[in-house]
Amino acid sequence: MIDTGLAGKTVLVTGASGGIGAAIARAFAVQGARVAVHYLESQDPPPPGTRWEHAVPGGEAARALAAGLDGAVAVSADLSGPDAAAHLFDQVEAALGAVDVLVNNAAHCESPDTVDTATYAALDRSYKVNAIAPILLTSELARRGRPGGGACVVNISTDAARAFPGQIGYGTSKAALEGFTRGAALDLAPSGIRVNAVAPGPVQTGWLSEEEAEEVRGIVPLGRVGEPEDIADGAVFLASRQARWITGQVLQVAGGHAL
Repeated sequence: MIDTGLAGKTVLVTGASGGIGAAIARAFAVQGARVAVHYLESQDPPPPGTRWEHAVPGGEAARALAAGLDGAVAVSADLSGPDAAAHLFDQVEAALGAVDVLVNNAAHCESPDTVDTATYAALDRSYKVNAIAPILLTSELARRGRPGGGACVVNISTDAARAFPGQIGYGTSKAALEGFTRGAALDLAPSGIRVNAVAPGPVQTGWLSEEEAEEVRGIVPLGRVGEPEDIADGAVFLASRQARWITGQVLQVAGGHAL
């Protein structure tokens, strides 16, 4: 892509203080976009017998990332709260202006997450961040969109949304996110807002041991573990001018995994 058309655009990336989110923030900044790096300041300890699978780097990491990107700012919100979407957009608009691109990357994943261990509280935690927050953030974007449209949304799903043994809350909440992607694309098309998703395969963000990574290499047709930059490139493409007639799609970026 010679010119993505993203220079000068305001991009909000949720869960951007580390991992895939940080790679997405950097990738948009390389294209000349002004990036709002969202972060959660701190995470409550997990209930007894539960483990959080996604670490939260926090504000220090987010501010350090933003400081290294031209025109970027760090913004904080707890996306599990009912007023988070409006609060987050207020911060971004005050610092960078109206949002052109919303990347719903923040996620909650915990273990155990099987059918026989499912609880209301565990499902509530997953759905609030993985499905409800992206819906409310997209709704906020639609209400505050620039005159004439042209904004877009990129949701970050997972190939676990296709089949998710052992990841019931996580997988079903991401499947709901993919369903929302298609519905919102139709609802918002008259407003000129595109809505798409990227579904990553196994990506090394520090959670895979070398033994686990070797197992992944054996089941991924392209023969390697994904890198955060692989997902970031997919997000940039879906937000770019080259994807201007693409909406309601889920782009699997997984090296052929889970086809």
